[in-house]
Amino acid sequence: MRKTIVALGLAALLLPGAAGAADIFAKVGTFGGQFLKIPVGARAEAMGGAFVGVADDASSIFWNAAGIARIDPNKSVVSFNHAVWPADLQFSQAGYVFHLKRIPGAVGVSVRSLRMDPMLETTAFQPEGTGNTFDAGFMTMGLSYARAFTDKFSAGVNGNFIHSGLAEFSQQTYSFDIGTLYDVGTLGMKIGMAISNIGSQIKFIDREARIPSIFRVGTSATLMQTADQKLIGSFEFSHPPDNSERVNVGAEYAFHKYLFLRGGYAFNYDAEGLAGGVGFHFPVSVAGMADLDYAYTDMLDLGAAHRFSLRFQF
Repeated sequence: MRKTIVALGLAALLLPGAAGAADIFAKVGTFGGQFLKIPVGARAEAMGGAFVGVADDASSIFWNAAGIARIDPNKSVVSFNHAVWPADLQFSQAGYVFHLKRIPGAVGVSVRSLRMDPMLETTAFQPEGTGNTFDAGFMTMGLSYARAFTDKFSAGVNGNFIHSGLAEFSQQTYSFDIGTLYDVGTLGMKIGMAISNIGSQIKFIDREARIPSIFRVGTSATLMQTADQKLIGSFEFSHPPDNSERVNVGAEYAFHKYLFLRGGYAFNYDAEGLAGGVGFHFPVSVAGMADLDYAYTDMLDLGAAHRFSLRFQF
């Protein structure tokens, strides 16, 4: 098992480097599909985006696919996530995680979209508008599978179909993600690794660009636990191919398992910093539970991003 983890770690370190090996000067502005970097889930973002080593809910489809194997095998989860992004952009994601009786592990399906309001078409001769409008947006549809191979180790994979469109132009491509999660066994510590957006180039009209493969590694641990309180701390390191390395730290405080306070910070980001949020866990039926989460992220000069998440477990 340790050899497997070491091998996956080495592969994770090498793949992002290979993506940028063709041109060591290729950095900001040289990769397409930037919407693939937008984080999913109010809980994770309230913790400063340090979630690859936590990964225990339906948003793990984005952060670390291995995490969906940690969801109760007798339960299914539906999640809805929405972010009010700067520049009046709207980012939404929905996911469904379930289990099949004859197949061990968990299966997930998801969809993400980034959209904006229709814009007025203008030309050099009609700068006030032609009377026509156009829109632009991006969308992914994904299928996930994860399995626990031992009581401590799980691994997962996502396959994604990616669509981008601007007015009458559109383009499609594919990508996949892999992730692992390992329980150390001390203080509730977990170690997670994930590589996202491994795929081919995306071509728009006559220009080609690589999609941003991102390597993440992180850990989480229980810092304090009593009968009615729990504090989790998390740390994450990420390596994007078109920017410098980044560090995320976060924490989650739980009171009686129904009130959650979260906070975190993203270091070395161009437009992210302090984050925080709150969550509530409550029953909605005899056998069903729900989670309602909110997160605020300081986007520095861009203003603020507000995220809302709703999950149902049944």
